[in-house]
Amino acid sequence: MSALKILVTGGAGFIGSSLCERLVAEGHSVLAYDSLFRGSESNLSAVQDHPHFQFMQGDVRDIDRLDDAIEHLGGVELIFHLAAVNGTKWFHEAAHSVIDVNINGTLRTLELAMAHNARYVLASSPEAFGEALQQPIQNGNDMSFTDPSLHQRHSYGASKYLDEVACQHAARDGLDVRIVRPFNAYGPRLLGDEYGQVVAMFFQAILSKEPIQLHNGGLQTRSFTWIDDIVEGFILAGLQENSLNGESLSGCALNIGATEEITIRTLQETIFSIVSSDASWENELPEVEVVDGYHGDVLRRLPDCSQAESFVGWKSTTTLQQGLLRMWTSLR
Repeated sequence: MSALKILVTGGAGFIGSSLCERLVAEGHSVLAYDSLFRGSESNLSAVQDHPHFQFMQGDVRDIDRLDDAIEHLGGVELIFHLAAVNGTKWFHEAAHSVIDVNINGTLRTLELAMAHNARYVLASSPEAFGEALQQPIQNGNDMSFTDPSLHQRHSYGASKYLDEVACQHAARDGLDVRIVRPFNAYGPRLLGDEYGQVVAMFFQAILSKEPIQLHNGGLQTRSFTWIDDIVEGFILAGLQENSLNGESLSGCALNIGATEEITIRTLQETIFSIVSSDASWENELPEVEVVDGYHGDVLRRLPDCSQAESFVGWKSTTTLQQGLLRMWTSLR
């Protein structure tokens, strides 16, 4: 494919910054657009001086600022929309902002794509399935959400569900739209503070010598996916013209995730084993505390990625052991 002009919203975030690096390396002109609420310009240090890369700070709901971004880019042919308010604590503490940014940001960027006839790739989430009563998660499963008076967790998942509704509507109106659902991406840039994600939180607790907390005994299962595999999924979903069998990819929704299911307790034990085997790490491992979990926490999450494999040839190639060791080595 020839070089494209590409806008990446949420481009200074964990996944977005890695995606920008890959796109620039492949010769595309890229503008990373980010409010820096959770992202950081330091994530983009590897490309910040590249002649085909630009960064612009802005709110994804601000259509005038988005227009400025397109003007700086000199037009746009592909939009990767990753900007969102993520992090479990935010779902409960700032449900209004989660809903506002996630839904209105998607509507504004879809309008932008329509105005410029640009291909559009949405970063959705397995949270779009809500309680995910059917496993493995695949297209066609019911998307089930509990009574909102019980908890606010689904402020995120329900917003992603509506994002997908808006994208499918745009696809029926003729826009080339693809949907990617990354499953529990992890890597060195993943946020490990109290508003971050579990893999990074465990490593951060070890490095800062703080106790590790296991919610609900750590019996929940997840499928953790190494960042490079996630980026490859976005690349294939966004840059391939058609599916491997020659059909249009518009309207496709692809699960991008490892199929290695693991409990959070086993994750903690695996991380402890990796750290313990590091001869240069002489500190004691932190205590493990069992605490109450978040309301509405999904008990199991396992992806069916068969469509990603058959449509675009994507499959996770990094085992959890390999990825966790790479992450620990990088953090050290």
